[in-house]
Formats: sequence, C-alpha cells, structure tokens
Amino acid sequence: MPDSPLPPAGAYPVATLSDAMDRFGVASGVRPLWPGARVSGPAFTVWTRPGDNQGIHAAFEQIRRGEILVVAGGGDESRALIGELVAEKAKALEVGGIVLDGAARDVVELQAVGVPVFARAVTPAGPWKTGPFRLQEPVAIGGVPVMPGDWIVGDDDGAAVVPRARAAETIAQAQRLLAGEQSRREDNRRLVPRP
Repeated sequence: MPDSPLPPAGAYPVATLSDAMDRFGVASGVRPLWPGARVSGPAFTVWTRPGDNQGIHAAFEQIRRGEILVVAGGGDESRALIGELVAEKAKALEVGGIVLDGAARDVVELQAVGVPVFARAVTPAGPWKTGPFRLQEPVAIGGVPVMPGDWIVGDDDGAAVVPRARAAETIAQAQRLLAGEQSRREDNRRLVPRP
C-alpha cells in the first residue's frame, strides 16, 4: 500500500487493525491525550534519550506534511518531550500527529492547537535539549517496532503500527473483519427475547 494514499484517520479502528495483525502491533501504554484524537499516516521516526527533545526539533527540518512524528523516548515519564509550542510548530508544518513513547505537557493547550497527540504520560516537567538522537531509523514504541514509513493509526483505544510491507494484506483482513462484525450486529438485532 505504500504507493497509494493512506486511509483517513478513523477509517479502520485500532482494535480491528490489531485483530487483523493476529493481535500484534498495538503500542502498549501509549494513549490519546484527549477523547476523539485520531491519527493515520506514515511514520517519521525519532529515537532520543529519555527526557530530551532536541531530536524532535531536528525532525521538523525534514518531516513532510501528513507524516506522523513517532518518538521513541524510552518510555520515560519524568520529562515532557512536547508541549504547546512544539504542537504549534507541528501544526504549522501540517504534521499528521505525534505519538510519543514518553510524556507530554500542556494538555489543554495541545487539544486547542488540534494536532493529535498520543503519549505514555503527562507531566509538567520540561525536557532537556542536548541530545543525542537519531532520525528515520528503526525504533520501538510501547514494545512495537516501527520502521520509517510504517503506517501509524490511532484512536480512542490507543495507537497501532501497521508494517508498510503488510499494509495491503492488513487492510484487506480488516475489511473482512468489519464485514463479519456488521453481520453479527444484524444477527443480534434479530434476536427475539424468550417469554
């Protein structure tokens, strides 16, 4: 599927995509910072030492419109990797969303800015800015490997990683699963209560 447009955010629920990947691919502990946040797009990866966001600022020099900034921050919850100002920059660059294996801050302001953010935690403590970091290398978030260009999808249930090489088969399986679920819903509606 890399040569075709990615489905829009919300087209395939994270739970269904996980089922379509044999229940793999969900980033454990990474959640949306507010209800209704949605992401869908190719990953731009950042690997940084815990609590340091110098790599995020460097990524903004290269990231493309619609890409999802995926930051492997070691699961650290002690320092926020992003806040309102970073989100405003991401919005100006039309970044598709931010997924952090780390913490964020300024939650109310982040929601107002409107760039969807998924993170492991929230803390008011700000980040270091000294590095080191790596851009566009394989990383892991929530125990799931992410290659640059893998499809990241997030909704109220969390975030999933669909490997680029398996995107077409995963989407086809997700479509089959959704059709089966719809059939079961219709069967449930036809059930008649016993007297």
